[in-house]
Amino acid sequence: MRLKRILFWLIVLPLGLFLLLQLYFLLQIVWWRSFNPESTSFMRQQEAVLQEKDPKFVLKHQWVNYSKISKNLKRAVIASEDDGFSEHDGVDWEAMQKAFEKNKKKGKVVSGGSTITQQLAKNLFLSGERSYYRKGQELIITYMLEMCMDKERIFEIYLNSVEWGIGIFGAEAAARHYYGISAAALSPMQAARLAVMLPKPRYYDKNTGSGYLQKRSEIILRRMNSSELP
Repeated sequence: MRLKRILFWLIVLPLGLFLLLQLYFLLQIVWWRSFNPESTSFMRQQEAVLQEKDPKFVLKHQWVNYSKISKNLKRAVIASEDDGFSEHDGVDWEAMQKAFEKNKKKGKVVSGGSTITQQLAKNLFLSGERSYYRKGQELIITYMLEMCMDKERIFEIYLNSVEWGIGIFGAEAAARHYYGISAAALSPMQAARLAVMLPKPRYYDKNTGSGYLQKRSEIILRRMNSSELP
């Protein structure tokens, strides 16, 4: 009897809670096939951090339909972040292997090798911490997204929720913040610069004149035409 109780607390209960959590994630994803998420876990975390300094702070975020986001930005983001997005099943295992080897060499998690779908999985539900447990959960959510949504819907939610600066989320807010125009009106070079900002958006928000930002943007600009859109 005592052994059964121990097994329940150590194995059955944690496993049951884990499965309930996965069910919650899955139901949310199914809902978002037809309805737009108002915010993400990452957005709420960042808003809480910024409101500690300024209680009246409100995130800049405005949802726009996929058709109202410039193809220039779509192509630039794919070229910069995930050039195999339209073809893979949500995970680029080769990129993850390279990231694993890099992390092993550094002795800590410094790179994730994440695809667009993986980044969305993290933004929607998870914290910004870097750990192999969080990476495992990210993979599960990634496959849920790929199973329940087509690539266009995944990309639409990503472009509307990704961080683009200090308190700036989504393509529309980014286009208006940096260029004073809508996301639909972004030129190829403007789109390339926004795409290059994605790995370090808060840094580039403060350092828009970065030499690296300019050089990398020129590289992405040349690659954009070969990007395959979903």
